[in-house]
Amino acid sequence: MLVEFNTLPDESRVWIYQANRSFTENEIEEISNKLNVFVENWAAHGADLQAGYTVVYKRFIIIGLNQDMNHATGCSIDASVNFIQQLEKDYNVDLMDKMNVSYKQGEFIAYKTLIDFKKMAKDKAVSKNTIVFNNLVNTVAEFKENWEVPASESWHSRFL
Repeated sequence: MLVEFNTLPDESRVWIYQANRSFTENEIEEISNKLNVFVENWAAHGADLQAGYTVVYKRFIIIGLNQDMNHATGCSIDASVNFIQQLEKDYNVDLMDKMNVSYKQGEFIAYKTLIDFKKMAKDKAVSKNTIVFNNLVNTVAEFKENWEVPASESWHSRFL
């Protein structure tokens, strides 16, 4: 059951997929249409899942699931991963690699490998004040409060 992402309870589970490039407006429209169909039909052992999504900064796909209604199961999580992998193929984009870092450079969203980010930290090209995206957050509340934060307040701080 598709709901607006911003109406999901704070305890709702989130999965964040960051793209290695920005999506075009046309791609966002197509991806949103595909997400509408997927989320509307997403189920766990035949039970509807109340979920929503948002696409942020033309680069992040965030899927949220209200687990108060029904929990995701192994099969339903597999279905979501397969859906994301199909998007990767359809748009020639990387969404699953968790060993990359996205951060803000002014209004621009930069994307670097973890190795490059570590080097940039060592070279002082990024600092504790650099806004990073903590894609390890697990709930809507954490997404709202701790997703877009200074590097000093995230796991990224270990490299600074």
